[in-house]
Amino acid sequence: MNNIRNFSIIAHIDHGKSTLADRMLEVTKTVSDRDMKEQVLDQMDLERERGITIKMTPVTMRWTPPHREESGIKNQESQRKDIEKNQDAKSDDLSSEFILNLIDTPGHVDFSYEVSRALRAVEGAVLLVDATQGVQAQTLAVLSIARELGLTIVPAVSKIDARHADVDTVVMELAELLGVSTDEVARVSGKTGEGVEELLDQIIAVVPAPEEFGENSLQGLVFDFDFSPHRGVVAYIRIFSGEITQNKKLKLLAANQTFGAAEVGIFSPTASPQDKLSSGSVGYVVTGIKEPGVVSIGDTITTADATIKLLAGYEPPQPVVWASVFPENQDDFTSLEQSLERLLLTDSSLQFEREKSAGLGQGFRCGFLGRLHMEVIIERLRRDFNLDLITTSPSVAFEVTTDKGKTELIRTPSHFPHYGEIKNIKEPWVELTIRTPKDYISNIMTIVYDHEGEVMETISNQTTRLTVLAQMPLRELMRGFFTSLKQASSGFASLSYEIIDYRPADVARLEVLISQEEVPALATIVSRSRLERQARETAERLKELLPQQVVMVRIQVQAEGRIIASETLAASRKDVTAGLYGGDFSRKKKKIKAQRKGKKRLQDQVKVRIPSEVYIKMMRDD
Repeated sequence: MNNIRNFSIIAHIDHGKSTLADRMLEVTKTVSDRDMKEQVLDQMDLERERGITIKMTPVTMRWTPPHREESGIKNQESQRKDIEKNQDAKSDDLSSEFILNLIDTPGHVDFSYEVSRALRAVEGAVLLVDATQGVQAQTLAVLSIARELGLTIVPAVSKIDARHADVDTVVMELAELLGVSTDEVARVSGKTGEGVEELLDQIIAVVPAPEEFGENSLQGLVFDFDFSPHRGVVAYIRIFSGEITQNKKLKLLAANQTFGAAEVGIFSPTASPQDKLSSGSVGYVVTGIKEPGVVSIGDTITTADATIKLLAGYEPPQPVVWASVFPENQDDFTSLEQSLERLLLTDSSLQFEREKSAGLGQGFRCGFLGRLHMEVIIERLRRDFNLDLITTSPSVAFEVTTDKGKTELIRTPSHFPHYGEIKNIKEPWVELTIRTPKDYISNIMTIVYDHEGEVMETISNQTTRLTVLAQMPLRELMRGFFTSLKQASSGFASLSYEIIDYRPADVARLEVLISQEEVPALATIVSRSRLERQARETAERLKELLPQQVVMVRIQVQAEGRIIASETLAASRKDVTAGLYGGDFSRKKKKIKAQRKGKKRLQDQVKVRIPSEVYIKMMRDD
């Protein structure tokens, strides 16, 4: 294991992780020039189109450090000493081949869960910072995770060839953040390949080799998985002790499920079958398991007859936002259910449960890690499974206690108890880390307060950027805070967040009545401070969208039994006098009077039908 290095690349979104990984694959000749393309490790079309990493990807590279007088980061003599220290090598020969296992990670705040899973399977992490942007909010978030896990950090500044790069300033900022000298910060360009070989050498020199666990028995940690219709679940694993060979009888400890290893292998970057996976390796095992929910992230794989304890796994992912998803055509409900189950086989962070709406029919209440995660799942349902969907605006889960002492987690406004039965309501709060240029601090303070937030601390350093620590309800974070932050900072501020606790919520359910009949699908949970404004906007918008009926339609918006806003949609009128020519006006008057009487009779009999397009537009405009 002395020649194995397991590491990840961690960074803020769009700081060049995937491009740097491309150059590493190219430099190590893991991918041939003929097969080389941008974002090699991003397998999904969505990842390529958006230019972001959504799902972690492992890859094994082989690298023999070339002989150089100067590496650009550390001289050769210094590298020899580090290698001797890390692997107890007796020789100072740098020409031996090393196995580098890279687990590429997402950078968006929604996928912090993916990052934490990847980092438990490695010993080191390259902390990458864009030379044109400097340290951002998610840089601090992923660094905090890596430090908590005790990983060795390799600092690197990317995009050094960019026109607006301020390399020296960003190198100094990163060195100050980590408490190291500027000489220890790598300088690389994923675009040109400059500095990539030197960075690989530094990873070998600094990141420790894997250590053998005390047990001789097989211990493998499942850090991710995929699904194949023919081969079942393919578990991505890191072996901490022992080895796995093909056809070996294995067991998932937490699930207490045995299976035979149909195939084992590594990613280079496509799946490459191997005779075995040994201690320190990162690879995959084909389980043949086709039932959802059996294989889980953080489970331990061992031999069928072993009696060992679970490895330290992960906390299960907890959705932070919820939205309802309905098929536009109710005939597609079964297809939607099957599609969600298929996605669950590759994304354990997705949660869903059945839901029924009077206006939209049957659908599912789905839980996501954030708005981007929600957008990705919805887009995959549309693209991969050809489904036409109606999606509600995202909301959060509230902890509601009734006057009878019963406490429930309510994920949809229509399930809220009657206001007279509610004793108290709690909602999730988040801690925000905002990185912003100093010129925009006043604007950012304003939008934090506008979203019911509290600024806890403002941290300044030698650079032109500030770090703002704040807390606010997750409900308000989902209410367009990301957009407001970008507008307030001209796009220069960045944000990361984590849920901290549940706190009392001053909210109420806003209900919509159409002709005195409640429409549960249009109910929303709103802060009391915004009740009247939201009610007026809802009533006015519905008046615009609802088609005219043969009778007058009263649109009312209420909260806690009180009508807050009201609008009237006039009845469509047929000219009943159009066929009358000349004669006494009393004939026309008689016709009009009869029409009025008829409409009055219908007023209490006609049920207003709300077209599905109205629901869709109301949800999108929320």
